[in-house]
Amino acid sequence: MLLKPVDDPSNRIRDLEQLLTCAEGDHKRIEEELRMVRAGVKGEEETSYLINFYYEKSNKMAVIHDLRLVIDGRVAQIDHLLIHRTLDVFVLETKHFHAGLKITENGEFLRWNRYKKAYEGMSSPLAQNERHIEVLKDAFHRIDMPKRFGIRMSPNFHSYVLVSPNTRIDRPKNFDTSHIIKAEALEQTIRQKYEKAGFMETIGSASRIVSAETMREIGLRLVSLHQPAEINYKAKFGIKTKNKVISKPVCRKCGADDLFIQYGRFGYYFKCNTCQGNTPIKIGCGHPGHKERIRKDKRNFYRECADCQTSQLYFVNPS
Repeated sequence: MLLKPVDDPSNRIRDLEQLLTCAEGDHKRIEEELRMVRAGVKGEEETSYLINFYYEKSNKMAVIHDLRLVIDGRVAQIDHLLIHRTLDVFVLETKHFHAGLKITENGEFLRWNRYKKAYEGMSSPLAQNERHIEVLKDAFHRIDMPKRFGIRMSPNFHSYVLVSPNTRIDRPKNFDTSHIIKAEALEQTIRQKYEKAGFMETIGSASRIVSAETMREIGLRLVSLHQPAEINYKAKFGIKTKNKVISKPVCRKCGADDLFIQYGRFGYYFKCNTCQGNTPIKIGCGHPGHKERIRKDKRNFYRECADCQTSQLYFVNPS
């Protein structure tokens, strides 16, 4: 059963695209961030489709996508979470690689950079997922859990890293990489886990089975702890909004500065108290294709550009 869908990434992508249009900052860093966001979105969409295909309508597995937990200052951004009725919890980290993935005998992860034509180091997604599980354990301690024979039940955690089906994985001989699988193999991997379980493990799992409704309630309690991320890309890339120095407007007929803004047939314009003449308001952010607008808030008037995401006080009408 699906308890939480994938978060909509369109705002993040839009913000980065707008920064590329308007910002004076490091466009290469912004472009790289945008590329990584798009790649991550693609990988998560592929994986979420496969997960939903098998488990969205299942009464044995609860599905949670994009769960972000903040517990005692520690953050876990979990791509996908599956809760089985046996209280087996599958914590899934999605990684999208344009080319290949190589894992050394020491457990070092290397990704192929097709531009540099070489492998480059990356953080271990296995270690990253283990950190997520530690935060997730704390989250489970904060929610109500069912009891069996008067004892509070606890989940068993299983970590998997999912890569896209077309990713080439260069695996070492000795280092265990069994928890790094193609996304399309997830359902088979989970099914075989239960099929190959030993007698004692099967008895233990059977004693832990909860109802579908209890499984659903546990999942919803976790979802209630979700805290969406708010990324300030301007701050991240050190981009500051420049305050433009705007000269004081004057009447185009008599040159007086005793003006106020009022609304007419063609929008806002300046009205002169001295000669009663009209002066059009001409504004622009300086970027081709962008169109600034005037927004009124009581006596305050703001010039705003939706593309640049800017809002500046432009004029204050006299009281």
